[in-house]
Amino acid sequence: MAAYRGAAGFQRVLLAVKHVCFSKQRCGVIICRYSTVYDPNEKTFDKILIANRGEIACRVIKTCKKMGIKTVAVHSDVDSSAVHVKVADEAVCVGPAPTSKSYLNMDAIMNAIKQTGAQAVHPGYGFLSENKEFAKRLAAEGVTFIGPDTHAIQAMGDKIESKLIAKAAKVNTIPGFDGVVKDAEEAVKIAGEIGYPVMIKASAGGGGKGMRIAWNDEETREGFRFSSQEALSSFGDDRLLIEKFIDNPRHIEIQVLADKHGNALWLNERECSIQRRNQKVVEEAPRVLTRSRSRNVARTLIDAACTVTFVRSGSCCEYVFLTQVEHPITECITGLDLVQQMIRIAKGYKLQHKQSDIPINGWAVESRVYAEDPYKSFGLPSIGRLSQYQEPLDLPNVRVDSGIQEGSDISIYYDPMISKLVTYGKTREEALKKMEDALDNYVIRGVTHNIPLLREIIVHSRFVSGDISTKFLPEVYPDGFKGHMLTAGERRELLATAAALYVAAQLRSQKFLGDLRVSVVPAECRRWELCVELDKGVHMLGVSRSGNNYTVEIDGEKVEVSGEWNLASALLPITINGKHRTLQCLLRTAAGEISLQYLGTSFKLRVLSKLAASLSKHMPEKVPEDTSSILRSPMPGSVVAVSVKPGDNVAEGQEICVIEAMKMQNSMTAAKTAKVKSVHCKAGDTVGEGDLLVELE
Repeated sequence: MAAYRGAAGFQRVLLAVKHVCFSKQRCGVIICRYSTVYDPNEKTFDKILIANRGEIACRVIKTCKKMGIKTVAVHSDVDSSAVHVKVADEAVCVGPAPTSKSYLNMDAIMNAIKQTGAQAVHPGYGFLSENKEFAKRLAAEGVTFIGPDTHAIQAMGDKIESKLIAKAAKVNTIPGFDGVVKDAEEAVKIAGEIGYPVMIKASAGGGGKGMRIAWNDEETREGFRFSSQEALSSFGDDRLLIEKFIDNPRHIEIQVLADKHGNALWLNERECSIQRRNQKVVEEAPRVLTRSRSRNVARTLIDAACTVTFVRSGSCCEYVFLTQVEHPITECITGLDLVQQMIRIAKGYKLQHKQSDIPINGWAVESRVYAEDPYKSFGLPSIGRLSQYQEPLDLPNVRVDSGIQEGSDISIYYDPMISKLVTYGKTREEALKKMEDALDNYVIRGVTHNIPLLREIIVHSRFVSGDISTKFLPEVYPDGFKGHMLTAGERRELLATAAALYVAAQLRSQKFLGDLRVSVVPAECRRWELCVELDKGVHMLGVSRSGNNYTVEIDGEKVEVSGEWNLASALLPITINGKHRTLQCLLRTAAGEISLQYLGTSFKLRVLSKLAASLSKHMPEKVPEDTSSILRSPMPGSVVAVSVKPGDNVAEGQEICVIEAMKMQNSMTAAKTAKVKSVHCKAGDTVGEGDLLVELE
C-alpha cells in the first residue's frame, strides 16, 4: 500500500494520529532499511513549548535538541526542580500543583507562549492534548499546534464524536449511548437499555482516568460520580458516555502517521492487553496474533482517518476509535523517530516514507514502571523521594523513557509513572529475556514500585504463549498479586545467598582499609552454623568459604554461591550453582534482618548465628493491630469527601470516605457493621499511607 491519499474532507482528521512520545536513547543496535536523519538545513521551528511534564516532555525535548530547536518547559511550583525543567532551554511556572491550576491552565500557558516567543506547542499526551479550545486559541495567535487541528480533535479526541464518525464510515463500534449522559439517574436508565455490564467513561482524555465498570444500578450511580469527578480533574471536562462492557477482550493498537497532504502510513500494531484499572502495564510490538487481520484493520482505519484500537471478544470484532499517543516500541521495530515526524508534519512537510519502507525489525517489549504497590489492587500509588535510582542502560538493547532522576519526588498530584522500560530483540523470546535482565538490574529506592508484578507477568506461561486478554491479571491472580512463589530450588538459592551475604558482611566488619581491626585475633573461621528464617520457616544452614566462593549446606544439599560481594553496590551479581543471577540487597541490619530482591520480588529474611537464634525465643513479639475497628489510608492522597460522623452506624461495605491519589478516586469502606467512634480526617486533608482515618467501636 503506497502512501495513501484520502478524500479531501478526511485530510485534517488524519492528523488525529497525534502525539507519539518516545525515548531517551535508541534501542541498542537496530538494523533497518533506513534510519532517521536529522537534516540541519531543513527549516522547522526555532522554539517549541512543551505543554506537559515528565517522561513525555523529556522525550520531546530530546528530539528537539537533535533538530536544533530550542525548547520551553512549563511546570507547576512543585515541579520546579523536575528533570524536564532542567533539560529545557527555558522554563516557565504556570501555577500551583493541582493540574487544574497549572498544566490545564490555558491562560497561564498562553502567557508563557507569548513571554518566550515559542512558535509551536507540543502537548504530549493527556492534559490539553485533546482540548479543541486550546488548539483554537493557539491558532488564533498564529502558534502551531503539533498535533491534530481543532476539527480533528473534535472528531477524534472526543469519544462521542469519533464513534459517530466511525458509524458514518460503516465501521463496527461498541454498542452504547452516543450522547452525553446528564446525571446518575439517566446513566442508570441508559445502562438498563444497553444491558449490564456497561463501561462508563470520560468522553475526553484516556489513560484509564474517568472509567468505571458497572454491573448493576448501584454501581452505575457510583461509577457516574467517580468518573465525572476524575474526568474533570484530569481533563477539565466531565462529560461521560456509556457503552457495553466487552468482557475478556484483547487490546490491539495500530499506529497511524499522516501529513497535511493526504498521505498516511500505518506503523504496524501493538499488543496492549495487559492492563490494570484500564491502564496498560506491559505492551509489545508487533502483536502475537497473525498479521493478515492487522493489514485489513489498517486499511479500514486509514479510510476512517484515525487511530484504531482493535478489540476482540469471542467471535465479535469491533473497532474502538481513539486518538492514541505514544510508543517507544513502535519506534524500535520501525526505526522512525516519531516525534521528529510529527514536528515535520506540523511544519507542513510531506511524509518522507512510503508504506513499503516501513519494516518490522525484531520485537520490542515495554514495561511501564510505576511508583505503586502491586500487592494492593495490582497497584495503589506510592509517594516519596527517590533516594537511589539507577536505570539499566548499561545492558544492550535497553531503552528507558523517564522524566525523573535520583532525588526526584513522586507526589500525589500527578501520574505515578516512573518510566517506560523497553527492551528489543530479534525475536520475542530474546526481547522478553532482556526484559527479565533489565528489571533485575533496575534500582529504585525510596518509593514502592511495581517491578515485582512486571517481572512475574513476562515469565508467566500464559503470557509467554500469547494467551492474554485485558482480564489477564484478575484471572491469573484471582486473590490478588502475592509476589513470586518460590519453588524448592529457588528457596534454597535464596537461603544460600542470604547466608553467604551475612558471612561476607561479618568478615568485612572485621577489617578496616583491608587490614584486621586488631593485631591479635583468633584464626579466621572457615565454617559457620547459621539459622535463617524465611516465611515463618526456620532453616539450619552450614556455610564454608574459600575466597569469594561459599558452599552452603541446606537439608543435606549443597548450594555453591560465588561473587564479588561488593556490599556497597546496589546490585548483587552472583553465580548460584553455575547460574548467573542479579539480586538487590534492599536492607541489611545488625540484627540479622536482610531484604533481598530476588526474581523481582522482595523477600524478608533473618540470619542469626546458632547462639543468637537460641536466645531470640526469649524476645517478646509485637501484638498485631486489630484492623477491623480502624480504617487507615492504603495510599497517600487527599481526602475528597467524608460520609460519616461520630455516632453514626455503618454497615459492612458502606462508604466512609473517598481518597484521591494521582487523579484516581478510591472509595474507603467499613470492614464491619459498627458505630463510628471518631473521625480523624476531613475533606481537603492530605493523608499519607497508613494514616488513621476513622475508628469504629
